[in-house]
Amino acid sequence: MASSPEESRNQENKSEKSKPTTATTTVSKTMDPGQDIRSKTGGAYIPRIKLRLMQQNISDKNSEAYQQLFAVNLIRGRGLFCRIILHAQQSSPTFTHVHAALIAVANTKFPKIGELLLKRLIVQFRRSFQRNDKLNCINSTRFIAHLINQNVAHEILALEILILLLENATNDSIEVAIAFLKECGAKLEDVSRKGAAAIFERLRTILHDGDLCKRVQYMIEVMYAIRKDKYKDHPSIMPELDLIEEDEQFTHMMTLEDDYETEDRLNNVHINY
Repeated sequence: MASSPEESRNQENKSEKSKPTTATTTVSKTMDPGQDIRSKTGGAYIPRIKLRLMQQNISDKNSEAYQQLFAVNLIRGRGLFCRIILHAQQSSPTFTHVHAALIAVANTKFPKIGELLLKRLIVQFRRSFQRNDKLNCINSTRFIAHLINQNVAHEILALEILILLLENATNDSIEVAIAFLKECGAKLEDVSRKGAAAIFERLRTILHDGDLCKRVQYMIEVMYAIRKDKYKDHPSIMPELDLIEEDEQFTHMMTLEDDYETEDRLNNVHINY
């Protein structure tokens, strides 16, 4: 039976009201792509596939989602990060103070990075010392010295290294000790004056024994001149690299004698797409 024109119009109005509006669709398209992920995880572990989605969709580097993504990736890749920093420092040792400042900044937010780097440096130094590898000893202790200057490592580590180098003094060990003192001697004078005095007294005794070559004896005399001049040309931290407030610093109490796992497995980061 055919319906009247008025009944047809009523049915069409009901059909239009039952259709979903486009407002909901517009809201969902403009939603922050990282918002749903953040609300579900609450800062906990994020599956790799979700990290990949965040990386594709987040463009604002100042957003909370981007910062979360950066933090998770840096922690997961801390082994690779430390390996790259160590390689860069060995390739350009004159910029060690810059590398140490970078680690100091990362260490305030992610102490595991500073801890892992120190473990690897200590193990590297001990191996180089046992092999009588002077160049690697100098590079390792130079990095350790600047991490001590930046308060990433405690000064007790510097005193232990110097005691080891001066205990059975050779020309090479004295040369490493002098290079190390040039980098962190000013810091030791500030935080452990008695310890620094004991080190220089040991150097005086070694110098008077006369068992070293003339070149190394001269290096000791130069070191005394540097100390007398209050390390004017060898500051512990350059002003432009003094980036960390005292209350933000995180100092690792690590010693030379402890056994450390370098966690080399962390050097490889596998990403599942």
